[in-house]
Amino acid sequence: MSSKERRRKELVRAKVERQARRRAERHRRRQRVRILLAVAAVLVLAGGGTAWALWLNDDDSSDTAAASTDEPTEEAPVEEPVEDPCAAPAEGSPSGDQWDAEPELTVDTETPQLMRLATTCGDIELTLDPAAAPRTVNSFAFLAGEGYLDHTPCHRLTTEGIYVLQCGDPTGTGQGGPGYQLPDENLDAPEVAEGVYPAGTVAMANSGPDTGGSQFFLVYQDSQLPADYTPFGQITAGFDVLETIAGAGSAAPDPTSGNTAPNATVVINEATVEPAA
Repeated sequence: MSSKERRRKELVRAKVERQARRRAERHRRRQRVRILLAVAAVLVLAGGGTAWALWLNDDDSSDTAAASTDEPTEEAPVEEPVEDPCAAPAEGSPSGDQWDAEPELTVDTETPQLMRLATTCGDIELTLDPAAAPRTVNSFAFLAGEGYLDHTPCHRLTTEGIYVLQCGDPTGTGQGGPGYQLPDENLDAPEVAEGVYPAGTVAMANSGPDTGGSQFFLVYQDSQLPADYTPFGQITAGFDVLETIAGAGSAAPDPTSGNTAPNATVVINEATVEPAA
């Protein structure tokens, strides 16, 4: 083999090795992002709590130095825009009303309550359990009756580590609430005792013990979470709507709030609560 041919093969081999190193480094960075996003998702599952920002520092200097200047660079793939599977929201805006104290307990604790969410993506039906979480269910019956949840966006979708759609904040920032706070309830429920919230669970978001407000989340896939969030119902219809929303994915974390907003335009046009038949 001539020295020229040997040199050509050495250059090809070096190029392949550099490309392999860059692919491995990109894979490691993606893994770090997934892990950090999962941690951030748990931290920001809060209503009116501290905002968390996720900062990533990727050092590509070693790969850049190793790459030959006469090699063509790999072009980043062009991402296609995500098609919004949802309709335009109905006319109107959230009331943003505030109350000094939680409402008087008037819900029948022996009768399950049916909460219907008419969203821009389709209807979702929740069966709430006032026997297990009377003050939480009573609060949602009150808020729905006041139209507080109407025209409110679902502001957070998590797709790594935990799998939930979070709604109930009229400000759409993850920091809003009705002005009063609710105590935790039903945290000893056997279905969440092992640190997993099963798919179909309806639970409260919070920013610490006994800080529930109006924000809640819908679990569309089994999610590892500590038993710190009041489970107060089950999704009984419209699970396909949730899957459609999840399938559209979420945006990158907002640098201020840490929210990962759904790509789908998810707005609760109207929420109602009534005794289940």
